Amino acid sequence: MSRTDLQTLPERAVALLGGEPDDTTLRRYLHGLAGVDAVGLEQRAADLGTRSIKTTSKAWALDKIIELIDLTTLEGADTPGKVRSLVAKALNPDASDPACPRVAAVCVYGDMVPYAVEALGSAHGDPDDGGVSVAAVATAFPSGRASMDIKLADTAEAVAAGADEIDMVIDRGAFLAGRYGLVFDQIARVKQACRREDGTYASLKVILETGELKTYDNIKRASWLAILAGGDFIKTSTGKVQPAATLPTTLLMLEVVRDWYRATGEKIGVKPAGGIRSSKDAIKYLVTVAEIAGEEWLQPHLFRFGASSLLNDVLRQRQKLATGHYTGADYVTID
Repeated sequence: MSRTDLQTLPERAVALLGGEPDDTTLRRYLHGLAGVDAVGLEQRAADLGTRSIKTTSKAWALDKIIELIDLTTLEGADTPGKVRSLVAKALNPDASDPACPRVAAVCVYGDMVPYAVEALGSAHGDPDDGGVSVAAVATAFPSGRASMDIKLADTAEAVAAGADEIDMVIDRGAFLAGRYGLVFDQIARVKQACRREDGTYASLKVILETGELKTYDNIKRASWLAILAGGDFIKTSTGKVQPAATLPTTLLMLEVVRDWYRATGEKIGVKPAGGIRSSKDAIKYLVTVAEIAGEEWLQPHLFRFGASSLLNDVLRQRQKLATGHYTGADYVTID
């Protein structure tokens, strides 16, 4: 699902900002947001991270994590064969258990999209309806260092090839230099490039690269900026920069989408990506989502995990619940 009524987005931004989305207006708005209490934020995240769940709830949580995963391969050595293997795992994560749910999406580079679409076949579709989406990273991922024409072409080509979702990177240099109008314009133009021939739009995830933004105040401002400009999701990281996703950062971004919903009635998604490798850690994120944004956010069009190795640990934990013992890591890995 995506914000398809783009005609209203500039009008809404102008209404909320009190003027055109240029540097001056955006600076006044973004710097007028309440500052982040870093100590309080980190303490709240730590408290939520200590919550325990019962065994029956754990079985539900493990399946829910799988349903929210963007199974990812983003390496220079990716091949069509590797993408086909990734899709096979996405469709049937545990060959020994046909009841195991599918992941939400496979996430690949744009030139790998046709192979992912072909491999999915009839299973290619909306994860809210039981299908598996294809997400493509775009806009000169992960650095974002390219001309706007290249970024737009990168996006449009992936959408034309069948990508349902585009994960774009913001220009962190421009943001940190206070060129908010430029960042807004780039996000808005990439969203326009997500338009399909039938008039619908691929969903746009806006990657903030929180590890490079340094402060919680910057992360909060970038989150609001991305939503104002038309992002359907705000995403923590590319996974190529450390630190990547953290619980306090994700909590902060969940607060932003909660506040946006209260102000506008519109629900925006959140995607932590990079560094979430264990089911124990992923469950902490589920708890945080439910507590901060609400349980209704625990569905694929509103929350995702960007992950590659996480799925294997979740599968081993599911098998432990079913059999009482762990299987070897090689039992669940498809490379």
